[in-house]
Amino acid sequence: MFNFFKKDKKEQNGLLEKKNLYSPVNGKIIPVSEVADPVFSQKMMGDGYAVIPTDGNIYSPADGEILSVFPTKHAIGIQLEDGLELLVHMGLDTVELNGKPFETHVKEGDKVTAETLIATCDLDALAEAGKNNAMVVVITNMDKVKELTMNMEGQVQAHDVVGSVQPK
Repeated sequence: MFNFFKKDKKEQNGLLEKKNLYSPVNGKIIPVSEVADPVFSQKMMGDGYAVIPTDGNIYSPADGEILSVFPTKHAIGIQLEDGLELLVHMGLDTVELNGKPFETHVKEGDKVTAETLIATCDLDALAEAGKNNAMVVVITNMDKVKELTMNMEGQVQAHDVVGSVQPK
């Protein structure tokens, strides 16, 4: 009847609940520290992971809302309901391709889940342009993260849970 004494389902013992992180693509998962770009490997943009893709279908790595789609289509920002922000960066040094190998399927304000196809990438076009095809996922506001746990290595399928993040 009255919910005065019920805890918010999103909070347990005073902590916000962990959110699953998913593989955005089929391929091989690697730690962000192994990405061949110091901006990511040195965690200048945040902490996370990357997947070396076997196909070009890119799905959302978490449930949330699209914050931004870069004009060059190489990156998409996603905000989780607890305020954490993820950046999905498709390939390395791909901004200079001006969006040519990418097709985005979302726009700012769209709600997404791990089942949402957010973009497609022509992997052959990336290879022809001499670009690394790592699909990088980083949390860009790590100051709001209590704990990031990655629990999968090796081959992954899109939508596989590969870790979790707990906000402060």
